[in-house]
Amino acid sequence: MEMNRPARSGAYGHDHDHSACVAEALARAEACCDGRGARLTPLRRRVLEELVDSHLPLGAYELVERLGNAAEGADKPAPKPAPMSVYRALDFLVSEGFAHRLESRNAYIACGREHAADDVVVFLICETCGATAEVASHAVGRDLAWATRAAGFTPRTRVIEIAGACARCAAAAETGGHAEAAR
Repeated sequence: MEMNRPARSGAYGHDHDHSACVAEALARAEACCDGRGARLTPLRRRVLEELVDSHLPLGAYELVERLGNAAEGADKPAPKPAPMSVYRALDFLVSEGFAHRLESRNAYIACGREHAADDVVVFLICETCGATAEVASHAVGRDLAWATRAAGFTPRTRVIEIAGACARCAAAAETGGHAEAAR
């Protein structure tokens, strides 16, 4: 995958140097794996790279296609990875905190923040363009922890998905225009 990409507009219009974004995410994952004694295999690395590169939620089969297409452009073509191998790579990335699974989309997205295992992760998902922003709210986490304890409930996941319209798509809807995905 080409690493020299121009600056892009990330989710919800935040401009950033995309090649640096991808490189930093991969370097962070490699350093974390080294520190934990975990292995970031070539397939796990490629799956993470595709997730970081997209800035959008991707399904496992979409990842299989993207990985196959990336291999076709290489000097030495490689076959598409088996879907089960991609699912295993995704399971690893989720368990290590490098990606999240969006239940409502049956898709995965690279983790854009460092957070503790018991933090609540909130995703704002644009129903128009697909842009997805990961945001933190300690107040939501605190209140949710209190509510689950009061109910005697032990949560398996601490992810909240909120569907709606990003600022760009909301503004376009008000003016009658169409917004494109922030990629």
